Amino acid sequence: MNPAPTVTPATAVVPQQPPHQVPAVIKAAPAPRRWWRWISGFVVAVALSALAYITLWPAAPPLVAVEVAALAPVTRILAVNGRVAAVRPVDVRSVASGNLTELMVAEGDVVAAGQPLAQVDTAAQNTVLRQAVAGLDAALVAQTEATETYARAKALGTNVARAVLEADARAVQSADQEVARQTALLDQAQVALDNLTIRAPIAGSVLQLQVEAGQIVGPTLPLLTLADLGDIVVAADVDEAYATQIALQQTAHLQLAGESEVRDGHVSFVSDRVDVTTGGLAIKMTFDAPTKAPIGLTVVANIVVDQRDAALTVPRTALAGGDVYVVTDGKAARRALSVVDWPADRLIATSGLAVGDVVITDASGVTDGQSVTVATP
Repeated sequence: MNPAPTVTPATAVVPQQPPHQVPAVIKAAPAPRRWWRWISGFVVAVALSALAYITLWPAAPPLVAVEVAALAPVTRILAVNGRVAAVRPVDVRSVASGNLTELMVAEGDVVAAGQPLAQVDTAAQNTVLRQAVAGLDAALVAQTEATETYARAKALGTNVARAVLEADARAVQSADQEVARQTALLDQAQVALDNLTIRAPIAGSVLQLQVEAGQIVGPTLPLLTLADLGDIVVAADVDEAYATQIALQQTAHLQLAGESEVRDGHVSFVSDRVDVTTGGLAIKMTFDAPTKAPIGLTVVANIVVDQRDAALTVPRTALAGGDVYVVTDGKAARRALSVVDWPADRLIATSGLAVGDVVITDASGVTDGQSVTVATP
């Protein structure tokens, strides 16, 4: 019998720790600091504080410019632009049709009444005139013969039959009528010939030539324009919105383009009709003193349509929908106002305003009942 094997007990080996050595401990890394959260919170806090300050703290009243309503002389002016025009410009035409053979004047020439200006070809009319002369000569010869025949028959007395004497008398009468007819034809031919020479109907200056020699002219074609430059006016159009404000003899201050001098004048013509196309009312103004200026020159005209010795006025900027604001006890009070509407910086107040009222001169941004601070001039 085999002996049982011998079992040797196992011996546990414990590792030896080095003296004074502590096992290592691994620590987690700290999370990064989020500074933006602190900054955002600070900004929100400041904004809320500012909002609370603005909301709870009363705002200072706005500063407004004012003026005290007072009576003063007022002149209402309507400014318009016009042009120098001749009082009676004349378009010269040829009475007869034909070839224009000669122009005897140039633009700017001063001519006398009746002076020849142009000539239309006379060849054909000269022929007509010679025929009329010949016809009259023949009629005169026939008249002489008839007269002599009648005289001889009459001298024979009873030896000539009554019928013959009456026939000779009728022949004289017919000859006289033919002479009259031929004389009229000659006069007509002479007039037609004279019409081929175009003469100045008035004394004045040649403003414009509208034809040249060699053209065919006639009654429908203006040859030139004449005008007396010593008798001029200023022609202008007034907008229909102010048509009822214009009247004859109103004073007008007239300034010619290129001059600093202002000349006195007056409204001398007002049309009875507004142009439906342009909406303009035609007017004319006359210089009080003799004035010479080129036709067509621009003129600035200031027409005095109204003068008042004393009136209340407000600046246009003071209006707020037809009302104004006046300062009463430190507050803006809205007040209905009636004015004379006019294209000017200041308007005449006809009702709603009293002497001494403190008017806010710029109504923009102002509300009724709002506290305001009056600006010191």
